[in-house]
Amino acid sequence: MESETARKLAILIDADNAQPAITENLMAEIAKYGTANVKRIYGDWTQPQLRGWKDILLEYSIQPIQQFGYTRGKNSTDSALIIDAMDLLYTGRFDGFCLVSSDSDFTKLAARIRESGLEVYGFGEKKTPDPFVAACDKFIYTEVLAKEDEDKEERKRKPSNLLKQDTKLVNLVRNAIDASSDESGWAHLAPVGSYIAKQSPGFDPRNYGYRKLGELLNAMELFEMEERKTGDGHSKAIYIKDKRK
Repeated sequence: MESETARKLAILIDADNAQPAITENLMAEIAKYGTANVKRIYGDWTQPQLRGWKDILLEYSIQPIQQFGYTRGKNSTDSALIIDAMDLLYTGRFDGFCLVSSDSDFTKLAARIRESGLEVYGFGEKKTPDPFVAACDKFIYTEVLAKEDEDKEERKRKPSNLLKQDTKLVNLVRNAIDASSDESGWAHLAPVGSYIAKQSPGFDPRNYGYRKLGELLNAMELFEMEERKTGDGHSKAIYIKDKRK
């Protein structure tokens, strides 16, 4: 089976809808899913608002693609990115795409790439429209990446009482446990996390101030959790059960 790091990814960035300050953490996050074989960023580089990208592009070997805005009110940058994405898709050389933008114009593109059997990782601000988020296999909000620069211990975590009141979150987790559990009601944490990701591409424990899924579920105080030794006896796995059962 191909390892995560061996998976070939194409990173396409909409410079008009992304901030250069997130680049370091963006690249670190993308490295969790594979290797960036193509890194391109699209914009009208004659415009002063994109000046902040200059040093970043050199440091991370991101190729700038020039697209002049010939017509006011028309986003030619989006069109250029979409055309390049389709060209790269047809080469058959990639396992997935990373689309960095908060623009809903890329919803159809994400859906089309997934139709071809490739994974799509979206990165954008929390203002990103829901259709684009839902069109991706996984969507990471860039505010979370920005927070990684702060002292992690100072990051605000949602307390248990607020987590319990989040009906959408509670139902999402309970449904995932039901779908992944054995007859006794216990479920391995890994398939629970996979189920949640499939049902809610924008889900991320860091959105609630927790680094890992296990930390978030433990803080909710609605589930029993225990560590069990695996078959080899040298490692442990986390199991979870709804306290109501």
